[in-house]
Amino acid sequence: MVLKNCLFFILVFTTGLFHLQAQELSGKLLDSSTLKAIPYATIQLGNHHGVISNEEGQFNLTLDTKSKSSDSLFISCMGYESLGRTIGQFKDSLIYLSPKPIALNSVIVSNKQYSADEILELVKANLNKNYNHDLTKKRLFFREYYYQHLYKSNYSDLESTIKAFNKAFLDSVIQTVPKKDARYTEVLCDFYGNFEKEKQKIDLIKASELYDKNSALDLEALEEKFNTIIKQNVKSDSYFKIKSGLFGTKMDADELFETEVDSSDVAALNKKLEEEKKNTEERKKNFSKYRKSTISSLMAQLFFMEDSNLNFIWKQRRYNFKLNDFTYLGSDPVYVVNFEPKGSEDYRGTLYINADDFAITRVDYENVKSVRNFKLLGVSLNQNLSKGKMIFYKGVDNKYNLRYLEKENGSLAGIKRPLKIIEKNKNVKGRRKQNQLSLDMDLAVSSTNKFEIVVFDTQNTTHTQFDAFTENNTVLPTYMPKYDPDFWKGYAIIEPNKAIKEFTSKEDVYDKD
Repeated sequence: MVLKNCLFFILVFTTGLFHLQAQELSGKLLDSSTLKAIPYATIQLGNHHGVISNEEGQFNLTLDTKSKSSDSLFISCMGYESLGRTIGQFKDSLIYLSPKPIALNSVIVSNKQYSADEILELVKANLNKNYNHDLTKKRLFFREYYYQHLYKSNYSDLESTIKAFNKAFLDSVIQTVPKKDARYTEVLCDFYGNFEKEKQKIDLIKASELYDKNSALDLEALEEKFNTIIKQNVKSDSYFKIKSGLFGTKMDADELFETEVDSSDVAALNKKLEEEKKNTEERKKNFSKYRKSTISSLMAQLFFMEDSNLNFIWKQRRYNFKLNDFTYLGSDPVYVVNFEPKGSEDYRGTLYINADDFAITRVDYENVKSVRNFKLLGVSLNQNLSKGKMIFYKGVDNKYNLRYLEKENGSLAGIKRPLKIIEKNKNVKGRRKQNQLSLDMDLAVSSTNKFEIVVFDTQNTTHTQFDAFTENNTVLPTYMPKYDPDFWKGYAIIEPNKAIKEFTSKEDVYDKD
């Protein structure tokens, strides 16, 4: 099966309405002066429960059954006056925040006039005190966006002894393969543990996948056509030699053919059904396992982790820091510090540091150069985009917890090299060589991965509670050909942006025709 996929891959070339209804509170935040949307504002209910407005200023906060219209809700964002009202007082579809005037001198006078480097030293000295490293239970929403664009798919110098593998066939392959592909995965879960991978568990609550299923169906039809050609022209006891430049590998032909089950053979059929059931269970475990691994890897890159790629704290001397401004997060005065790499480091960005306890409450960063660049023998990879942000909030114990994390990666990949596939058979008298296909490939793909995590609630838990919890591996994502706002109704998520709301697969278009 792996071999078949390998051969196949080579031939394929590789507005926010505000309402309080059904225990949901939603709206859109705007700057009262410019009327522009305010992204990444914190909407807080009580000491634990909160959400972040999305990049378009929209938010949705799910209330529990204990919430009352008299409960207080606070909205805060860097550089704006905080807004505090009871839930019942929020009745408008648009919410305006006023820019906060900054009395710069009075704030600085009330604190020692630290340099940027001294502020960073104080940040480092207070890390253990400021950030929560205990075992916790986090209710979080995770969204992953993947986009791929095949923008070059050329070949030349085609030679084939199998007539079906001709220019017309390869041209049809290129036309069939989707040039663009987008996929969204969304997960609501409880994430247990701390920042150690062996001390982490996940309890999936609900999940969805938004993508165009027709793209996969097109490739399945193409793969079936490919398999038919192979079966008609290749001997089952043959093997293949694949050569590309200096490299070569051997593959057996019998791996190309899937075993078919005779429906009259009850034992074989039951065995096949049992295998399918086992595969379904494995898929459930793998879906849960992969989401936990992804969330864990993102958490491991928080700036205060010693192995984080954002190493401006632990390798401070490799960066230049500049105290750029003063602002407010609610009523808290905040230093605004920019950082730039002195030499070979990858990132620059902006830190927002609480002037009272020297906790970094927000980090915005982006790469200044390719974080990975590889080129060898016609194969290239350039990871040219790596940026993101982290936002924290202070709990009742005066320790900071993650509220929001965003990370976006982008890369360009290419293959420009010759390819030769040779069928050989040692059981045929005369020459072992049976058939041959050769061509020169020139492929190029761009891809983007974006991850978002919003933590709605964080509560400390004990080792006993952690050890007693058993992971839930039974949840699989629900497929959606277009975004369905009712799917997450009653659940806490970060509001989808315009691109997600407007996503429509071919399947949905065909259904309307």
